[in-house]
Amino acid sequence: MSTPNDLDTAARYLRFANTEAPARSPLYEALARGVSMDRDVIGFLQTFPREKQQPNLLFAAVRHLFGTPADWNGFRGTLLANRDAVAAVMRSRSTQTNEPARCATLLPLLAQLPPPLALIEVGASAGLCLLPDRYGYDYGRARLPGEPVLRCAVNEATPVPHAAPQIVWRAGLDLNPIDLSDENEVAWLETLVWPEQTERLTNLRAAIKIAAAVKPRIVQGDLASDGLAQLCAEAPRNSTLVIFHTAVLAYIPDPAARRAFGERAMQCGTWISNEMPGVFPDIARRAPMRGAPDLFLLSMNGRPIAWSDPHGASLDWIE
Repeated sequence: MSTPNDLDTAARYLRFANTEAPARSPLYEALARGVSMDRDVIGFLQTFPREKQQPNLLFAAVRHLFGTPADWNGFRGTLLANRDAVAAVMRSRSTQTNEPARCATLLPLLAQLPPPLALIEVGASAGLCLLPDRYGYDYGRARLPGEPVLRCAVNEATPVPHAAPQIVWRAGLDLNPIDLSDENEVAWLETLVWPEQTERLTNLRAAIKIAAAVKPRIVQGDLASDGLAQLCAEAPRNSTLVIFHTAVLAYIPDPAARRAFGERAMQCGTWISNEMPGVFPDIARRAPMRGAPDLFLLSMNGRPIAWSDPHGASLDWIE
């Protein structure tokens, strides 16, 4: 007999299969659909707290240990035969997806701010998104030189930048910063890239090489610690301080805590949020409705700015 928790987990995987995976990963779509109908796998997931039941975490854990499965049957058999090993990875790891292409959706907004800029990324992982001035970009009607080239489809309203902004200082805050000198940590970052997305993997590897040379500073700490305030105090006074995050605040279950973080960020400087609309529903209510349910909402100081692809592939300006 199914419990409410079982049904909630099944619905979560079916939603992933229907809204997030299509056109991005046929394999992940098939795996998520299979999980949503499998009592044994749902039962395995119920041994974890909700924040550890994510499709991305489950799929990456299996791939990290045993390689990419060919299909649902292969995935299911591998998982159920190796529950303890998969569980250990899921408990010790998190989905610290460090997608450099998200810089392509941030850059048009950053380029409009008064230079020079100082950046603080919350949930920085390995710091790849702290380096928007080190990459190349292809927006279709405009290109910025550099490698890797991050491609982003934009609408006519998007103010496409023609040069990267001047960044004079940068730092990150993360619960568990990724050490790019650790091969196992790098392997985990690579596994978080979805199986069919070979261009994303190529760009990630190129960005990792850049970050390994630049070594952006990442401080260990969480949103409730004094780490953010300390970093804000260190930023150069003659710069525009930007505090930004992508796909981070969804892990804070308390809406009041999210709002409090936004207030603290705006007290320090300019706050840029790039999250699912439900993370800040008050902001989302002021934005035009969109048909695609999987898009992030990019906002600045609580004002909706654009709809963005979670992995940086598109940007639709709404101002």
